[in-house]
Amino acid sequence: MNQPNARAAGGIGAYLLKHMREYGLLFALIAIMLFFQIVTEGTLLKPVNITNLFLQNSYIIIMALGMLMVIVAGHIDLSVGSVMGFVGALAAVLIVEWHLPIAVVIPVSLLVGALIGAAQGYFVAFWRIPSFIVTLAGMLVFRGLSLWLLEGQSVGPFPKSFQSLSNGFIPDLFGVGKPNVTALAAGIIAVAVLVWMGVKTRARNTRYGIEDEPTSFFVARNVIVSAALMFVIWKLAGFRGLPNVLISMAVLTALYAFVTERTTLGRRVYAIGGNEKAAKLSGIKTERLTFLTFVNMGALAALGGLVFAARLNTATPKAGFGVELDVIAAVFIGGASMSGGAGKIVGAVVGAFIMGVMNNGMSIMGIGIDYQQVIKGLVLLAAVFFDVYNKQKQG
Repeated sequence: MNQPNARAAGGIGAYLLKHMREYGLLFALIAIMLFFQIVTEGTLLKPVNITNLFLQNSYIIIMALGMLMVIVAGHIDLSVGSVMGFVGALAAVLIVEWHLPIAVVIPVSLLVGALIGAAQGYFVAFWRIPSFIVTLAGMLVFRGLSLWLLEGQSVGPFPKSFQSLSNGFIPDLFGVGKPNVTALAAGIIAVAVLVWMGVKTRARNTRYGIEDEPTSFFVARNVIVSAALMFVIWKLAGFRGLPNVLISMAVLTALYAFVTERTTLGRRVYAIGGNEKAAKLSGIKTERLTFLTFVNMGALAALGGLVFAARLNTATPKAGFGVELDVIAAVFIGGASMSGGAGKIVGAVVGAFIMGVMNNGMSIMGIGIDYQQVIKGLVLLAAVFFDVYNKQKQG
Protein backbone atom coordinates (compact mmCIF):
# COMPACT_ATOMS: atom_id res chain seq x y z
CA MET A 1 0.00 0.00 0.00
CA ASN A 2 1.47 3.40 -0.95
CA GLN A 3 1.72 6.23 1.58
CA PRO A 4 -1.33 8.29 0.45
CA ASN A 5 -3.54 5.22 0.58
CA ALA A 6 -2.14 4.25 3.98
CA ARG A 7 -2.87 7.75 5.32
CA ALA A 8 -6.37 7.63 3.85
CA ALA A 9 -7.03 4.24 5.40
CA GLY A 10 -5.65 5.44 8.73
CA GLY A 11 -7.78 8.56 8.55
CA ILE A 12 -10.92 6.58 7.77
CA GLY A 13 -10.16 4.08 10.54
CA ALA A 14 -9.52 6.85 13.07
CA TYR A 15 -12.69 8.65 12.04
CA LEU A 16 -14.72 5.45 12.37
CA LEU A 17 -13.38 4.80 15.87
CA LYS A 18 -14.05 8.39 16.91
CA HIS A 19 -17.64 8.33 15.60
CA MET A 20 -18.41 4.67 16.21
CA ARG A 21 -21.66 5.45 18.08
CA GLU A 22 -23.16 7.50 15.22
CA TYR A 23 -22.28 5.09 12.42
CA GLY A 24 -22.91 2.10 14.68
CA LEU A 25 -26.50 3.26 15.15
CA LEU A 26 -27.06 3.56 11.41
CA PHE A 27 -25.51 0.17 10.72
CA ALA A 28 -27.47 -1.38 13.61
CA LEU A 29 -30.78 -0.07 12.26
CA ILE A 30 -30.00 -1.37 8.77
CA ALA A 31 -28.88 -4.75 10.12
CA ILE A 32 -31.96 -5.13 12.33
CA MET A 33 -34.28 -4.24 9.45
CA LEU A 34 -32.54 -6.69 7.09
CA PHE A 35 -32.70 -9.43 9.74
CA PHE A 36 -36.42 -9.02 10.34
CA GLN A 37 -37.08 -8.60 6.62
CA ILE A 38 -35.53 -12.03 6.07
CA VAL A 39 -37.06 -13.87 9.05
CA THR A 40 -40.53 -12.41 8.39
CA GLU A 41 -40.26 -13.41 4.72
CA GLY A 42 -40.59 -9.85 3.44
CA THR A 43 -43.48 -8.78 5.67
CA LEU A 44 -41.51 -6.08 7.53
CA LEU A 45 -41.03 -3.83 4.51
CA LYS A 46 -44.44 -4.23 2.94
CA PRO A 47 -46.15 -0.83 2.40
CA VAL A 48 -48.90 -1.50 4.94
CA ASN A 49 -46.36 -2.52 7.60
CA ILE A 50 -44.09 0.47 6.96
CA THR A 51 -47.13 2.70 7.40
CA ASN A 52 -47.97 0.88 10.64
CA LEU A 53 -44.40 1.35 11.85
CA PHE A 54 -44.79 5.13 11.60
CA LEU A 55 -48.26 5.13 13.15
CA GLN A 56 -47.30 2.81 16.01
CA ASN A 57 -44.12 4.67 16.96
CA SER A 58 -45.13 8.26 16.28
CA TYR A 59 -45.90 9.17 19.88
CA ILE A 60 -42.65 7.53 21.08
CA ILE A 61 -40.61 9.60 18.63
CA ILE A 62 -42.45 12.82 19.51
CA MET A 63 -41.79 12.35 23.22
CA ALA A 64 -38.19 11.19 22.63
CA LEU A 65 -37.41 14.66 21.22
CA GLY A 66 -38.31 16.26 24.53
CA MET A 67 -36.76 13.49 26.61
CA LEU A 68 -33.44 13.96 24.83
CA MET A 69 -33.29 17.59 25.95
CA VAL A 70 -34.20 16.62 29.53
CA ILE A 71 -31.50 13.93 29.62
CA VAL A 72 -28.91 16.16 27.92
CA ALA A 73 -29.57 18.73 30.66
CA GLY A 74 -28.70 16.02 33.22
CA HIS A 75 -32.19 15.02 34.35
CA ILE A 76 -34.86 12.37 33.72
CA ASP A 77 -38.66 12.39 33.38
CA LEU A 78 -40.45 9.25 34.52
CA SER A 79 -43.90 10.82 34.28
CA VAL A 80 -44.24 11.13 30.50
CA GLY A 81 -46.33 7.97 30.09
CA SER A 82 -48.76 9.02 32.82
CA VAL A 83 -48.96 12.61 31.51
CA MET A 84 -49.61 11.23 28.03
CA GLY A 85 -52.43 9.04 29.35
CA PHE A 86 -53.91 11.86 31.45
CA VAL A 87 -53.97 14.36 28.59
CA GLY A 88 -55.53 11.76 26.27
CA ALA A 89 -58.20 11.14 28.92
CA LEU A 90 -58.78 14.89 29.33
CA ALA A 91 -59.16 15.33 25.56
CA ALA A 92 -61.63 12.44 25.46
CA VAL A 93 -63.78 13.96 28.18
CA LEU A 94 -63.71 17.40 26.54
CA ILE A 95 -64.61 16.03 23.09
CA VAL A 96 -66.95 13.12 23.80
CA GLU A 97 -68.71 14.24 26.98
CA TRP A 98 -68.45 18.04 26.85
CA HIS A 99 -68.73 18.25 23.03
CA LEU A 100 -66.07 20.96 22.72
CA PRO A 101 -64.66 21.63 19.22
CA ILE A 102 -61.34 20.04 18.22
CA ALA A 103 -59.84 23.49 17.57
CA VAL A 104 -60.30 24.27 21.27
CA VAL A 105 -59.39 20.87 22.73
CA ILE A 106 -55.99 20.53 21.07
CA PRO A 107 -54.47 23.84 22.31
CA VAL A 108 -56.05 23.35 25.75
CA SER A 109 -54.52 19.87 25.98
CA LEU A 110 -51.08 21.13 24.94
CA LEU A 111 -51.34 23.95 27.48
CA VAL A 112 -52.26 21.48 30.24
CA GLY A 113 -49.22 19.36 29.32
CA ALA A 114 -46.96 22.43 29.42
CA LEU A 115 -48.36 23.42 32.83
CA ILE A 116 -47.72 19.92 34.18
CA GLY A 117 -44.16 20.15 32.90
CA ALA A 118 -43.84 23.60 34.47
CA ALA A 119 -45.01 22.31 37.85
CA GLN A 120 -42.48 19.49 37.82
CA GLY A 121 -39.73 21.69 36.39
CA TYR A 122 -40.31 24.24 39.15
CA PHE A 123 -39.48 21.74 41.89
CA VAL A 124 -36.50 20.34 39.96
CA ALA A 125 -34.99 23.66 38.88
CA PHE A 126 -35.70 26.01 41.77
CA TRP A 127 -36.04 23.67 44.75
CA ARG A 128 -33.27 21.33 43.61
CA ILE A 129 -35.35 18.22 44.25
CA PRO A 130 -33.96 15.34 42.14
CA SER A 131 -35.91 14.93 38.92
CA PHE A 132 -36.16 11.19 39.55
CA ILE A 133 -38.21 11.82 42.71
CA VAL A 134 -40.34 14.64 41.29
CA THR A 135 -41.29 12.81 38.12
CA LEU A 136 -41.79 9.51 39.93
CA ALA A 137 -44.34 11.33 42.07
CA GLY A 138 -45.82 12.83 38.89
CA MET A 139 -46.10 9.37 37.35
CA LEU A 140 -48.19 8.17 40.30
CA VAL A 141 -50.28 11.36 40.54
CA PHE A 142 -51.28 11.49 36.88
CA ARG A 143 -51.86 7.77 36.66
CA GLY A 144 -54.36 8.19 39.49
CA LEU A 145 -55.90 11.29 37.91
CA SER A 146 -56.42 9.41 34.64
CA LEU A 147 -58.34 6.68 36.48
CA TRP A 148 -60.40 9.32 38.30
CA LEU A 149 -61.14 11.31 35.15
CA LEU A 150 -62.27 8.30 33.15
CA GLU A 151 -63.95 6.66 36.17
CA GLY A 152 -62.16 3.44 35.29
CA GLN A 153 -63.83 3.17 31.85
CA SER A 154 -62.83 3.83 28.25
CA VAL A 155 -64.19 6.99 26.62
CA GLY A 156 -64.72 7.26 22.85
CA PRO A 157 -65.06 7.13 19.92
CA PHE A 158 -63.71 10.40 18.52
CA PRO A 159 -64.87 12.35 15.47
CA LYS A 160 -63.00 11.80 12.21
CA SER A 161 -61.33 15.21 12.42
CA PHE A 162 -59.60 14.21 15.65
CA GLN A 163 -58.70 10.72 14.43
CA SER A 164 -56.91 12.30 11.47
CA LEU A 165 -54.19 13.50 13.88
CA SER A 166 -52.81 9.96 13.78
CA ASN A 167 -54.70 7.98 11.15
CA GLY A 168 -55.09 10.61 8.42
CA PHE A 169 -53.09 10.82 5.18
CA ILE A 170 -51.97 13.68 2.94
CA PRO A 171 -54.13 13.54 -0.23
CA ASP A 172 -52.51 13.41 -3.63
CA LEU A 173 -52.66 17.02 -4.81
CA PHE A 174 -52.06 15.88 -8.39
CA GLY A 175 -55.03 13.49 -8.34
CA VAL A 176 -53.09 10.60 -9.86
CA GLY A 177 -53.92 8.07 -7.15
CA LYS A 178 -51.24 5.35 -7.09
CA PRO A 179 -48.41 5.99 -6.84
CA ASN A 180 -49.10 9.09 -4.77
CA VAL A 181 -47.25 11.80 -6.72
CA THR A 182 -47.43 14.25 -3.81
CA ALA A 183 -45.58 11.74 -1.62
CA LEU A 184 -42.92 11.17 -4.29
CA ALA A 185 -42.44 14.91 -4.77
CA ALA A 186 -42.12 15.41 -1.00
CA GLY A 187 -39.51 12.65 -0.86
CA ILE A 188 -37.45 14.15 -3.68
CA ILE A 189 -37.57 17.58 -2.04
CA ALA A 190 -36.57 16.10 1.34
CA VAL A 191 -33.58 14.29 -0.22
CA ALA A 192 -32.49 17.45 -2.04
CA VAL A 193 -32.71 19.51 1.16
CA LEU A 194 -30.75 16.94 3.17
CA VAL A 195 -27.96 16.75 0.58
CA TRP A 196 -27.85 20.53 0.20
CA MET A 197 -27.61 21.03 3.96
CA GLY A 198 -24.88 18.40 4.19
CA VAL A 199 -22.83 20.06 1.44
CA LYS A 200 -23.36 23.49 3.01
CA THR A 201 -22.28 22.27 6.45
CA ARG A 202 -19.24 20.54 5.00
CA ALA A 203 -18.22 23.69 3.11
CA ARG A 204 -18.59 25.76 6.29
CA ASN A 205 -16.49 23.30 8.30
CA THR A 206 -13.79 23.37 5.64
CA ARG A 207 -13.82 27.16 5.60
CA TYR A 208 -13.29 27.37 9.36
CA GLY A 209 -10.83 24.50 9.55
CA ILE A 210 -13.18 22.19 11.48
CA GLU A 211 -12.44 18.47 11.18
CA ASP A 212 -15.03 16.78 9.00
CA GLU A 213 -15.75 13.24 7.85
CA PRO A 214 -13.71 11.81 4.93
CA THR A 215 -15.17 12.55 1.51
CA SER A 216 -15.86 8.88 0.81
CA PHE A 217 -17.89 8.60 4.02
CA PHE A 218 -19.76 11.80 3.28
CA VAL A 219 -20.76 10.55 -0.17
CA ALA A 220 -21.59 7.03 1.04
CA ARG A 221 -23.68 8.30 3.96
CA ASN A 222 -25.72 10.62 1.75
CA VAL A 223 -26.25 7.91 -0.87
CA ILE A 224 -27.42 5.38 1.75
CA VAL A 225 -29.71 7.84 3.55
CA SER A 226 -31.16 9.20 0.30
CA ALA A 227 -31.76 5.71 -1.11
CA ALA A 228 -33.37 4.52 2.12
CA LEU A 229 -35.60 7.59 2.29
CA MET A 230 -36.75 7.25 -1.32
CA PHE A 231 -37.35 3.52 -0.83
CA VAL A 232 -39.65 4.23 2.13
CA ILE A 233 -41.41 7.06 0.26
CA TRP A 234 -41.92 4.82 -2.78
CA LYS A 235 -43.51 2.15 -0.58
CA LEU A 236 -45.78 4.72 1.09
CA ALA A 237 -46.70 6.27 -2.27
CA GLY A 238 -47.87 2.88 -3.49
CA PHE A 239 -50.15 2.45 -0.48
CA ARG A 240 -52.03 5.44 0.97
CA GLY A 241 -49.41 8.17 0.72
CA LEU A 242 -47.84 10.16 3.54
CA PRO A 243 -49.45 9.80 6.99
CA ASN A 244 -50.24 13.11 8.68
CA VAL A 245 -48.27 12.06 11.72
CA LEU A 246 -45.16 11.43 9.57
CA ILE A 247 -45.23 15.07 8.47
CA SER A 248 -45.62 16.15 12.11
CA MET A 249 -42.66 13.98 13.16
CA ALA A 250 -40.47 15.24 10.32
CA VAL A 251 -41.21 18.91 11.08
CA LEU A 252 -40.62 18.45 14.82
CA THR A 253 -37.41 16.50 14.25
CA ALA A 254 -36.05 19.19 11.93
CA LEU A 255 -37.07 21.94 14.36
CA TYR A 256 -35.49 20.31 17.41
CA ALA A 257 -32.35 19.35 15.48
CA PHE A 258 -31.98 23.00 14.48
CA VAL A 259 -32.56 24.24 18.03
CA THR A 260 -30.12 21.81 19.64
CA GLU A 261 -27.35 22.10 17.04
CA ARG A 262 -27.59 25.63 15.66
CA THR A 263 -28.89 27.92 18.42
CA THR A 264 -27.48 29.44 21.58
CA LEU A 265 -30.35 27.95 23.56
CA GLY A 266 -29.42 24.43 22.44
CA ARG A 267 -25.73 24.90 23.22
CA ARG A 268 -26.60 26.13 26.69
CA VAL A 269 -28.69 23.03 27.41
CA TYR A 270 -25.66 20.89 26.54
CA ALA A 271 -23.48 23.11 28.71
CA ILE A 272 -25.77 22.56 31.71
CA GLY A 273 -25.57 18.80 31.29
CA GLY A 274 -21.81 18.87 30.79
CA ASN A 275 -21.04 20.95 33.88
CA GLU A 276 -23.85 22.86 35.57
CA LYS A 277 -21.59 24.82 37.94
CA ALA A 278 -19.33 25.98 35.11
CA ALA A 279 -22.38 26.88 33.02
CA LYS A 280 -23.80 28.96 35.85
CA LEU A 281 -20.48 30.75 36.39
CA SER A 282 -20.39 31.58 32.67
CA GLY A 283 -23.68 33.48 33.00
CA ILE A 284 -26.18 30.84 31.88
CA LYS A 285 -29.43 30.94 33.82
CA THR A 286 -29.39 27.25 34.57
CA GLU A 287 -32.56 27.16 36.69
CA ARG A 288 -34.67 28.84 34.04
CA LEU A 289 -33.30 26.65 31.26
CA THR A 290 -33.90 23.46 33.26
CA PHE A 291 -37.43 24.68 33.96
CA LEU A 292 -38.04 25.23 30.23
CA THR A 293 -36.82 21.74 29.30
CA PHE A 294 -39.52 20.27 31.54
CA VAL A 295 -42.17 22.63 30.14
CA ASN A 296 -41.17 21.47 26.66
CA MET A 297 -41.31 17.82 27.76
CA GLY A 298 -44.79 18.29 29.20
CA ALA A 299 -46.09 19.83 25.96
CA LEU A 300 -44.63 17.01 23.85
CA ALA A 301 -46.04 14.38 26.22
CA ALA A 302 -49.44 16.03 25.75
CA LEU A 303 -49.04 15.91 21.97
CA GLY A 304 -48.06 12.24 22.24
CA GLY A 305 -51.20 11.64 24.30
CA LEU A 306 -53.39 13.25 21.64
CA VAL A 307 -51.78 11.21 18.86
CA PHE A 308 -52.08 7.97 20.86
CA ALA A 309 -55.74 8.59 21.72
CA ALA A 310 -56.51 9.47 18.09
CA ARG A 311 -54.87 6.24 16.90
CA LEU A 312 -56.83 4.06 19.36
CA ASN A 313 -60.00 6.12 18.77
CA THR A 314 -60.60 5.94 22.51
CA ALA A 315 -59.03 6.95 25.83
CA THR A 316 -58.39 4.11 28.24
CA PRO A 317 -57.28 4.12 31.91
CA LYS A 318 -54.20 2.07 30.97
CA ALA A 319 -53.06 4.38 28.15
CA GLY A 320 -49.39 5.30 28.49
CA PHE A 321 -48.59 2.52 30.93
CA GLY A 322 -44.86 1.75 30.62
CA VAL A 323 -44.42 4.16 27.69
CA GLU A 324 -41.85 6.20 29.64
CA LEU A 325 -39.53 3.18 29.55
CA ASP A 326 -39.69 2.96 25.74
CA VAL A 327 -39.08 6.72 25.42
CA ILE A 328 -36.10 6.71 27.78
CA ALA A 329 -34.69 3.55 26.18
CA ALA A 330 -34.96 5.13 22.71
CA VAL A 331 -32.93 8.15 23.85
CA PHE A 332 -30.18 6.07 25.48
CA ILE A 333 -30.00 3.62 22.58
CA GLY A 334 -29.75 6.69 20.33
CA GLY A 335 -26.48 7.73 21.96
CA ALA A 336 -27.43 10.06 24.83
CA SER A 337 -25.12 9.94 27.83
CA MET A 338 -26.39 8.97 31.27
CA SER A 339 -24.44 11.82 32.82
CA GLY A 340 -25.89 14.45 30.45
CA GLY A 341 -24.24 16.83 28.02
CA ALA A 342 -24.21 14.42 25.05
CA GLY A 343 -26.78 13.15 22.57
CA LYS A 344 -28.40 14.15 19.29
CA ILE A 345 -31.96 14.48 18.08
CA VAL A 346 -31.32 12.28 15.06
CA GLY A 347 -29.84 9.65 17.37
CA ALA A 348 -32.97 9.67 19.53
CA VAL A 349 -35.17 9.23 16.44
CA VAL A 350 -33.00 6.36 15.16
CA GLY A 351 -33.09 4.81 18.64
CA ALA A 352 -36.89 5.02 18.63
CA PHE A 353 -37.02 3.35 15.21
CA ILE A 354 -34.69 0.59 16.40
CA MET A 355 -37.07 -0.10 19.28
CA GLY A 356 -40.07 0.14 16.95
CA VAL A 357 -38.64 -2.23 14.33
CA MET A 358 -37.71 -4.72 17.06
CA ASN A 359 -41.22 -4.58 18.55
CA ASN A 360 -42.86 -4.91 15.14
CA GLY A 361 -40.55 -7.64 13.88
CA MET A 362 -40.85 -9.74 17.03
CA SER A 363 -44.64 -9.38 16.96
CA ILE A 364 -44.77 -10.57 13.34
CA MET A 365 -42.61 -13.54 14.31
CA GLY A 366 -45.04 -14.38 17.11
CA ILE A 367 -42.55 -13.83 19.93
CA GLY A 368 -44.39 -13.36 23.23
CA ILE A 369 -44.44 -10.06 25.09
CA ASP A 370 -42.41 -11.67 27.90
CA TYR A 371 -39.46 -12.42 25.63
CA GLN A 372 -39.83 -9.07 23.90
CA GLN A 373 -39.35 -7.26 27.21
CA VAL A 374 -36.26 -9.34 27.99
CA ILE A 375 -34.71 -8.62 24.60
CA LYS A 376 -35.43 -4.88 24.79
CA GLY A 377 -33.93 -4.75 28.27
CA LEU A 378 -30.74 -6.43 27.08
CA VAL A 379 -30.48 -4.02 24.12
CA LEU A 380 -30.81 -1.05 26.48
CA LEU A 381 -28.18 -2.50 28.83
CA ALA A 382 -25.82 -3.02 25.89
CA ALA A 383 -26.30 0.59 24.74
CA VAL A 384 -25.54 1.99 28.21
CA PHE A 385 -22.57 -0.36 28.62
CA PHE A 386 -21.21 0.86 25.29
CA ASP A 387 -21.49 4.46 26.50
CA VAL A 388 -19.67 3.72 29.78
CA TYR A 389 -17.00 1.67 28.01
CA ASN A 390 -16.27 4.48 25.55
CA LYS A 391 -15.98 7.04 28.35
CA GLN A 392 -13.57 4.86 30.33
CA LYS A 393 -11.52 4.20 27.22
CA GLN A 394 -11.30 7.90 26.39
CA GLY A 395 -10.53 8.77 30.01
